[in-house]
Amino acid sequence: MKKASLSKLLLAMMLMLILVLAACSSGSDDNAEGEGGSDDGTEEGTDEGEGGSEDGIYSIDDFPAAKTDAGEAIDGGTLNYGLVNSSVFEGILNWNFYQGNPDAHVIQFFDESLLSADENFTYTQDGAATFETSEDNRTFTFTIGDNVNWHDGEPVTAEDWLYSYEIIGHPDYTGIRYDASFRNIEGMDEYHSGDADTISGIEVIDDKTLEISYKEAWPSLLAGGIWAYATPKHIFEDIPIAEMEESAEVRQNPIGMGPFKVESVVPGESVTYTANEDYWKGAPKLDGVTLTVVSPETVVQALESGEIDIAGGGFPTDQYPDVEESLTNVEFLGVIDNAYTYIGFKLGHWDADSSEVVTDPDAKMADVELRRAMWHAVDNNAVGERFYNGLRWNATTLIGPAYPDFYNDEVEAPTYDPDEANRILDEAGYEDVDGDGIRENPDGEELVINFASMEGGDTAEPIANYYIQAWEAVGLKVELLDGRLHEFNAFYDRVEADDPDIDIYQAAWSTGSDVDPSGLYGKEAPFNYSRYSSEENDRLIAEGNSEESFEVEHRQEVYKEWQELMVQDIPVFPTVYRAALTPVNERVTGYSAALDWSEWQEVGVTQEDPVLPE
Repeated sequence: MKKASLSKLLLAMMLMLILVLAACSSGSDDNAEGEGGSDDGTEEGTDEGEGGSEDGIYSIDDFPAAKTDAGEAIDGGTLNYGLVNSSVFEGILNWNFYQGNPDAHVIQFFDESLLSADENFTYTQDGAATFETSEDNRTFTFTIGDNVNWHDGEPVTAEDWLYSYEIIGHPDYTGIRYDASFRNIEGMDEYHSGDADTISGIEVIDDKTLEISYKEAWPSLLAGGIWAYATPKHIFEDIPIAEMEESAEVRQNPIGMGPFKVESVVPGESVTYTANEDYWKGAPKLDGVTLTVVSPETVVQALESGEIDIAGGGFPTDQYPDVEESLTNVEFLGVIDNAYTYIGFKLGHWDADSSEVVTDPDAKMADVELRRAMWHAVDNNAVGERFYNGLRWNATTLIGPAYPDFYNDEVEAPTYDPDEANRILDEAGYEDVDGDGIRENPDGEELVINFASMEGGDTAEPIANYYIQAWEAVGLKVELLDGRLHEFNAFYDRVEADDPDIDIYQAAWSTGSDVDPSGLYGKEAPFNYSRYSSEENDRLIAEGNSEESFEVEHRQEVYKEWQELMVQDIPVFPTVYRAALTPVNERVTGYSAALDWSEWQEVGVTQEDPVLPE
């Protein structure tokens, strides 16, 4: 993470924004991760840097990934988990239906994948289920362990696993998980269209054995591409699929197979869990967990007072310099987050009938040269340093450094260059006809670009205003949608619905464990919010999941080319990569921020009461 080279003008502008606007905003740290997935994958840091940073600029290498245990865990105790978020969690507490990352943090304690993965996101044989593959890698046979049970004591069965596929593939399914990975299952298209009552490619061999046959062998099937979440059929089978998402079994009384059971839910605010003594990995060390939504404005006080032991979901990194010395009762952990913030351009709409994006060549933002100029107009290195003290840094590509084997650090992405932005706009015909400093479109018509952005911590409003002013500096009139920032859930509702009032938007993705970009940028991906499509994008995404791409070197080359295509076509552009900081009370043991959440059954506490600052 190199220090940015900043112009005096930009420094002055950003300093003014920080001083004038920071106190006006509210919410979570920048943009809480969106609906891209529930799994985190990161690299470890080191113990260095506890004395602080002389120049106020930090690096992810300054932080350890695993908690340093201060003693032996006691028997029992309750952990207080703070979910840092600017608003309530939506409360869709089921893997088949959830969308927002806050809900995933709630689900993590009580339910989990049947398959485990290693640090490279590749499936292992260490999970609740093991698997075998056919020679052609098209058929998978899964065996669920005999000691894997639901919280009500009923065994997790192959029928339960099949039932998840029957829910997501059903014509009445209300969620957004049905994508190309499901369509790749033999017989799924016929089932989804209502032409078949069963999925021919999925067979229950016996109570604990499930077989799934795919049309094509995709490398992603070995790295996060299999839906590995079961659904307790004995609980859900009498609920119409169209009504499941709003049911009490999802919203108020969810059960799972994880280390803790849900005891009570205060909708949107808190969840109380108790230990699942029958957990297949062994009984948890803790008696229970209490999860509470904590505002970014009050998270430091909650840590200082011992109200929460862990600040999960995104500690506001902009607050770290102010508390690194005073919060002596916590240890800050840090990893490279598999998430990035980005600016998206609305280029079309989602066709629900055909279940694919439709790109509109006449969309306001259809001109790639306009999009390229807008990328050149902003200095994301400056954003990372001035607003996040180096704990976020300039992003160049849509496959980030959390995937070191696939990250293309040589891609030639647009860099901050307002002169180049002006040149591009001039050549593309965006002229200042009236002499007021504001450009019109090439047809001589007024160009006003509506910009949607989410509520965030103290940085959200000044960053949004910085982008607007940076674009104004090259003659583009960009206005904040409705003149304000929008609440997390409402924001994504409007983006997903292709609200015609939105031309561009600032959002973020938690990209999940699979490097395959089809789930976010494929033609058949509901999460493809820009509604971008092209023949070359289709070709590269298909090639990245082809049989040839089982050879890692070939897949690396394909995704390198795909990253270059995204820099060329710019349906979105990434702004900053992220260091994910997690402060943890000194009494906590066995916790690591480096893996797909911690092995929660191994997490304990050294004493009943939280450690307070010295």
